[in-house]
Amino acid sequence: MKIAATFAERIIAWYDVHGRKKLPWQINKTPYRVWVSEIMLQQTQVATVIPYYEKFMARFPTVVDLANAPQDEVLHLWTGLGYYARARNLHKAAIYVRDVFKGEFPIEFEQVLALSGIGRSTAGAILSLSLGQQHPILDGNVKRVLARHGAVEGWPGQKAVEQALWHLTEQLTPSDDVQKYNQAMMDLGASICSRSKPQCASCPVAIDCIAQLSGKQSLYPGKKPKKTIPTKQAWMLVMLHQGQVQLVQRPPTGIWGGLWCFPQFDDQASIEQYLALQSLQKSAIDLVGFRHTFSHFHLDIQPIMVEVSTQNDVRVPQEFTGVMEQSPPLWYNIKHPAKVGLAAATEKILANLGAVLNQQSDSVASPVHVKE
Repeated sequence: MKIAATFAERIIAWYDVHGRKKLPWQINKTPYRVWVSEIMLQQTQVATVIPYYEKFMARFPTVVDLANAPQDEVLHLWTGLGYYARARNLHKAAIYVRDVFKGEFPIEFEQVLALSGIGRSTAGAILSLSLGQQHPILDGNVKRVLARHGAVEGWPGQKAVEQALWHLTEQLTPSDDVQKYNQAMMDLGASICSRSKPQCASCPVAIDCIAQLSGKQSLYPGKKPKKTIPTKQAWMLVMLHQGQVQLVQRPPTGIWGGLWCFPQFDDQASIEQYLALQSLQKSAIDLVGFRHTFSHFHLDIQPIMVEVSTQNDVRVPQEFTGVMEQSPPLWYNIKHPAKVGLAAATEKILANLGAVLNQQSDSVASPVHVKE
């Protein structure tokens, strides 16, 4: 079978007609603006990212603005996007660019690659999409297109499979119009060559796609080997005083790093012990419990609310929580919230608490007894 146009030529021609060209980060493109978008888009869909990106860029129009901001404010604007290590690395890299590159985002591949939170594909995307530099990329969407087109077997998370896909993308990425080509490959994977029900009839490279020709699109890319992830339990203490609740800031690394959370305990007995040591009202209410899933475990969370007569500034001892917060506690006003980064679990508890307070009803809560 002889095909008149190359793989790249067909991809670029498709992009000229069908590709996305008016996304916020495609307007007034700079390495900084593209960088922020690429980090936000990691493991997050475009529709979700757009409003976050617009607010973020309005507040931090330059890399120096981002570097000069407190991390709490950065995390606050990131709240809801998840994978908060991305935001911490973004802020860390911005500080490095400010201090080492005098506020000018680097344009050399190795310099970009050395920044916190940036891997080979992200570095290539930043420089190719903003400046047209010739660098191949290999994000999740591109992996799917190439795995199907070349019938590359195996899960891309395996080193040998990833290397095979890198070899393919290096071969196929053109020297001209790389800006269009890389954007087109991401667009194609996000729309036409989707995980389920790929629209092969609309694909510009379906004619020589091995998976399509054999009717085995669902087999590529290979699935990640399944493994059972464990379930853990956590009890969150919600201390309420006149419309304010006490939050503690987590350490900068680890689960919910740098974010504000309710004090966390391994079991209810630890909460009872803690309350017994404090001058707190000894009646408590179970709020609605829920499961929060991380990549490597489930966390079943049971929030327990205690109304206190005074604001208690005693830090929760580490022997109860197992997690030492890095700052003094914050009394967070529910109606006039501070601009700090909140963990997703914290937001959910606040929403449930707000419903309870608004209804002024015990219909969603059941009393529990705390030992004296």
